[in-house]
Amino acid sequence: MRAVRAIARILAIATMAAACASPLRAGDDLTALARLDPAASGLADTASGGVTLDLALSQPVPFRVFLLADPPRLVIDFSELDFGPSRAEALDRSAAVTRFGWGLIRPGWSRLVAELDGPYRIRLAGMQTSATGEAALNVTLDPASATDFAALAANAPADTGRWSFPAAAAVTEAKRRQTGEAPLVVVIDPGHGGIDPGAEAGDMVEADIMLTFARELAESLRRAGMTAVLTRERDEFVPLETRISLARDAGADVFLSLHADSLPEGEATGATIYRMDETASDTASARLAERHDRADLLAGVDLAGQDDVLAGVMMDLARTETRPRGNRLASEIVAALGAAGIKTHRHPIQQAAFSVLKSPDIPSLLIETGFLSSRKDRERLNDPVWRAALQSAIESALEKWAVADAAEARLLRR
Repeated sequence: MRAVRAIARILAIATMAAACASPLRAGDDLTALARLDPAASGLADTASGGVTLDLALSQPVPFRVFLLADPPRLVIDFSELDFGPSRAEALDRSAAVTRFGWGLIRPGWSRLVAELDGPYRIRLAGMQTSATGEAALNVTLDPASATDFAALAANAPADTGRWSFPAAAAVTEAKRRQTGEAPLVVVIDPGHGGIDPGAEAGDMVEADIMLTFARELAESLRRAGMTAVLTRERDEFVPLETRISLARDAGADVFLSLHADSLPEGEATGATIYRMDETASDTASARLAERHDRADLLAGVDLAGQDDVLAGVMMDLARTETRPRGNRLASEIVAALGAAGIKTHRHPIQQAAFSVLKSPDIPSLLIETGFLSSRKDRERLNDPVWRAALQSAIESALEKWAVADAAEARLLRR
């Protein structure tokens, strides 16, 4: 076991050394943004039952390689690598890799994650630089015993949590419920991003579509006198718990998470409003909740078991007031969608245990603007006139809800 840990440490040091000690031409600069050449890259199984990953880069870049468990994953961090418009799945020719993704993980750092079908060990991880300055990164995995893999995964860099745990929100005093005396603060959460693109259909990518929609919605709300804050402003990965922390830091009165998912297994079309429930209301909702939360695992994040008993009790108490407020907002949005002639799901309000809805002190909803698995929804999402109508309906619902919510808050204070 001690030898396994020693090998892991040597590999970690060797990978960084290979990245930093590769010969450079005069004038080369590792701080310049390296780019991936997908056509010259690949991920495939080996004859020995392992996996090999080859990445062709425009120049050498610092990197590190390690393994994570539950589920078993190969993780490679880069400072910073531009993966370009290609999707990771295009490179994947490996039966041993069950999921594969890459993208910006935080400013200055990119991440590639390959979810594996079992335990492996890193046999080789190195970068070579050509005479013309391009670089080639090769990582080769061999099958390993569960015991050896557990030891290697336990030796993952200690600062992996830098991406896992959100910084505490800078809250100087408890946020008081809005009474209409100040602009309504709406935090808009464009779903997915970076290493987690979300649903895809042809050239439509959920993360990109929702970022565009969120920017348009924010502008609409600002014109109406509200304060609108986005959880991400570009195509980058934001952990689910961090999105809630960002909302609290902004002093949010409302949190809206935007999505356009895909449910190829069954019929799903039209806008749908999800409110928080510990148990999903149907199989489709449960599947969506699992897919959303597993995106954090793909990025190397695992917050399972972080709530203690006392915190859970306190949060449940807070939700006794917050949940009905969110439910009323969901009803207002559905009514506004109907008044505007916006197509909704046959069951427009549903329940699911999405992590982004678990804030105990902020009314939170997840809005499926449509489903990329539906041709009609894709056409609607591509139509700026339709998007504007949906955004106007959300704005109208927020205005109406805020007035009634503030009136109730003022009564409670007396």
